[in-house]
Amino acid sequence: MDAAPPVSVFRRRAEAWIALAVVAADQAAKWVVRESLPLHGSVTVVPGLLSLTHVRNTGAAFGLLNAVDFPYKTAAIIAMALCALVAIAVYGGRFASETWIGRVALALVLGGAVGNLIDRARQGYVVDFVDVYWGGWHFWAFNVADAAISVGAAALVLDMMGAGRRVSSAA
Repeated sequence: MDAAPPVSVFRRRAEAWIALAVVAADQAAKWVVRESLPLHGSVTVVPGLLSLTHVRNTGAAFGLLNAVDFPYKTAAIIAMALCALVAIAVYGGRFASETWIGRVALALVLGGAVGNLIDRARQGYVVDFVDVYWGGWHFWAFNVADAAISVGAAALVLDMMGAGRRVSSAA
């Protein structure tokens, strides 16, 4: 079986810029929230559906471990995040050049993971602020990094399933 062709320098640069753009947008949005909304302060954007609410997530994704307290919790979560980042980087480095959607998806995931890691390492928690709700039901609050991770993960799954690829009719 032939090896995959090397990924062009341009594509690698584009992926790095995408990841950096996610980190920059995430950190800028979190800065605006920290500066303009007090902790637990809220501004309604779409009544009955969407608010911007300043909260802190001391746990992992989707508030997992948020209510649990144990020694070195922040260090443990940072270590897990670093392991995930290394795995994403290694996996991304092995992607073939024709899987552009997959490479962009990984750049989104990588940028989001770095954005949240910066918060965790600097503050011991992640700033979340997008509050989607319906009646009394609230989805987990999230941020730009979380949105990039979610979109990237969904795109990666679609790419793995072959979405957007043409199937040859020749047998």
